[in-house]
Amino acid sequence: MHIYFANALFSQADFNFNAQLVAKIRAANPDISLYLPQENASINDKQAYADSKMIAQADTEEVLRSQLMIAVLDGPIIDPGVASEIGVAYANKIPILGLYTDSRQQGANNNQKIAALQTIAENQFHYLNLYTTGLIKLNGAIYNNETDLLAAIRHYQN
Repeated sequence: MHIYFANALFSQADFNFNAQLVAKIRAANPDISLYLPQENASINDKQAYADSKMIAQADTEEVLRSQLMIAVLDGPIIDPGVASEIGVAYANKIPILGLYTDSRQQGANNNQKIAALQTIAENQFHYLNLYTTGLIKLNGAIYNNETDLLAAIRHYQN
């Protein structure tokens, strides 16, 4: 099975998170191949040059070659590149597993947090674009922790 791993990769935090999670996935599933865009130096060595067409072509080829996509949804918004990759995967019927670990999704039973929604600019929860998350849910699922994500990968692998 070939998996495409989609996440932002421009901050050291994202770069390190991606490497750490991909290492866990590879260790748990040694017979898969996994494409992590930041490992593709031909388009993501930021000391070098790759134009928009080179990046789009390289990553789209890897998405289309995949039998599964993992898409990290964390951040102030879903990373625009990740959203594009999700669209390509969905359009090509490639299952997508989203990972959404934002701590603001907690407290859904807290009456004060729910009441605060009635006050302008007091949303205690995080918002994800519903169109993009809908594409994932129509062809996969969204998980809020790595353990469940790793179990889901095993399910798709079998």
